[in-house]
Amino acid sequence: MTYQQIAELLDKEANYLLGHTCQLLPKELIEFPKNDHVQHVFANSDRNEKVIENLERLYHHGRLGHTGYLSILPVDQDIEHNAAYSFYKNPIYFDPENVVKLAIEANCNGVASTLGALGLVSKKYADKIPFIVKINHNELLTYPNKWDQILFAQVRQAYEMGAVAIGATIYFGSENSNRQIIEIAKAFYEAHQLGLATILWCYPRNSAWQDKTGNYESAADITSYANRLGVTIEADIIKQKMPEKDGGFLHFKFGKQNKEMYETLSTENPIDMVRLQVMNCYAGKISLINSGGESSEDGNYQKDLQAAIRTAVINKRAGGAGLIMGRKAFKRPMDEGVKLIQAVQDVYLEEHIGLA
Repeated sequence: MTYQQIAELLDKEANYLLGHTCQLLPKELIEFPKNDHVQHVFANSDRNEKVIENLERLYHHGRLGHTGYLSILPVDQDIEHNAAYSFYKNPIYFDPENVVKLAIEANCNGVASTLGALGLVSKKYADKIPFIVKINHNELLTYPNKWDQILFAQVRQAYEMGAVAIGATIYFGSENSNRQIIEIAKAFYEAHQLGLATILWCYPRNSAWQDKTGNYESAADITSYANRLGVTIEADIIKQKMPEKDGGFLHFKFGKQNKEMYETLSTENPIDMVRLQVMNCYAGKISLINSGGESSEDGNYQKDLQAAIRTAVINKRAGGAGLIMGRKAFKRPMDEGVKLIQAVQDVYLEEHIGLA
C-alpha cells in the first residue's frame, strides 16, 4: 500500500492526521522505534541476556523485523468472548493451528494466544514464529457475568514450550485489580528470571467510569495512568486501547487532577492523546502497541481496512510501536485477514509517515 493509498483511505482526516505536529509533547521528548530498540533500551537494564535475546527474536522477526515496530496477532477471544461467538463467521479458527498459520502467512512478528492453543502446536511452530503465551483471562461462563482476570497458566509452562514471552491483562481500577497487580508482578518477575519477555494488556475497567456522556475506560488520562502502572511492574511492552476522549479524572472528580494538566499535555487530536500514552511508557522506551479493535458488524472489508489504517497512522505518528490486531483479521477468510494485516504493516514501512 502506497502513501497515496493510505491518504485516500483516511479521506477527510488525511490532513488532520498526516499533517499534525505534537506541540505540547514534542517528538524530541520520546524514544521512538528504531532497529536497535532492544539493545538501546534494555542493555543497561536489569533484564538478563536471555530476556534481551527473546525480545530481539520478537522485534527482528517477520515483515517488520529490524524496524523497531511490531505486528502481533492476538487470539484469546475464544476464552474471553466465547469461541462460538468469536469463530462462527470463520470456523477454521476453532483449530488453533490455523491461528498460527494466519500469523505466519501475514509475516507477523509473533502470535499471542492461550496456553492450550500454543501448547498443542508448539513442537511444530515455536521455532518458526515467536510465541507469546497469555497466562490470564476473563471468562463469560460464570453467571451472572463478571469482569476478572484469572490465571489459566503457569509461567514455566510458557518457558517449557519455547515461548519468547508471556502476556497478561490487568483490569486497572476494577474491584479485583489489587490482586491482579500482585499476581502479575510475581509472574513478570518469574518470567524475567527464566529469560522470557513480558507484555501487559493495561485495560482500565470500572462501570463507574460510564455515564450518559460516554465510556471513559479508554480515556487518554486514565489509560495513560494504567500504562504507568504497567511499566512499573516491568512490562517490556504495553498493549493499550486507543483513546477516543480525554478527561476521565476531571469528569468524575477522582484521583489527582487539575485543568492545567489537560491544557499542557494533550489536545483533542488522537495523535496527541496517544502521545500521552507513549510518554507514560517511560517516554517511549517501553514500546506501546495499540489494540486493533473489533471488526465491523457486517464484516465489511473496506470499513475494517479504513479503521485499521487510521489506528496505525495515529499510533505510528504518536511514537507507538505497532498494532496487536486480531478480530479484524480472524473474523474473515484467511487470505483477507493476511491482506488486512499486511496493509497495516505497510503503514509502518512507509517512510513518508513519520513522527508528529
